[in-house]
Amino acid sequence: MYEQDGCFPLFEFDDDRDAVLAPDHEKLAVTLPEKAVFAFLGEEIDRFAAAHSCRRAAEFVSVTKVFPVYTACIGGEEVALCQAPVGAAAAAQLLDWLIAYGVRKIISAGTCGALCDFPENTFLVPVRALRDEGTSYHYAPPSRFIELDAEGCRAVRAALAAHGLPCTDVVTWTTDGVFRETRAKVQRRKDEGCAVVEMECSALAACARLRGAVFGMLLFTADTLADPERYDARSWGEDSFSPALSLCLEAVHLL
Repeated sequence: MYEQDGCFPLFEFDDDRDAVLAPDHEKLAVTLPEKAVFAFLGEEIDRFAAAHSCRRAAEFVSVTKVFPVYTACIGGEEVALCQAPVGAAAAAQLLDWLIAYGVRKIISAGTCGALCDFPENTFLVPVRALRDEGTSYHYAPPSRFIELDAEGCRAVRAALAAHGLPCTDVVTWTTDGVFRETRAKVQRRKDEGCAVVEMECSALAACARLRGAVFGMLLFTADTLADPERYDARSWGEDSFSPALSLCLEAVHLL
């Protein structure tokens, strides 16, 4: 049902799953595995695919880039692997497309900015996301937060625990405005319980939920905004890219 509040278009949610332009409107001859790793890890997935002779099963063609979708046999089952584009709108568009072609269980991973005193390269499990982006409002009714799927969170925790890594649950702040994280906003988010900030989690969780898919995410700390007077980019969490992919592959196997 289309609900109009007469004020902000972003809050006019329509729960009709059929849109004029469907994610599978091209009707491609593509059937993807049920499980997928959809991660914000730079070129790590491409490197993994080359090193393990993964099959290039499909391509998502955008105006700016072609995103290859690989398949690999992981733990005796076929898994799709795809690099995720930065930003809620682009990432949700590609995730919606993957789901339309068969994906039903997704594990993602990516960097986040620390709002608390987390060391760089700390792995975290987001269980709740503050929706400070626009895309999720097209997939879920207006709310301040969205909860992540319990099944996805359990799988990420289990992968971390298998390597003796801490399983720290966090609330994340998902925002479109990377250069609008003002001091006042940072403080307000911290007061609300947000421990980290990133750009996609709430949108991906909402997209997956509307489409009936399971979604879990692994975050790792990159830069820090814990001290608003001394911002530190650090090394952007680059040491965690390869371990994060390995953890995703283990987590998605557990779904």
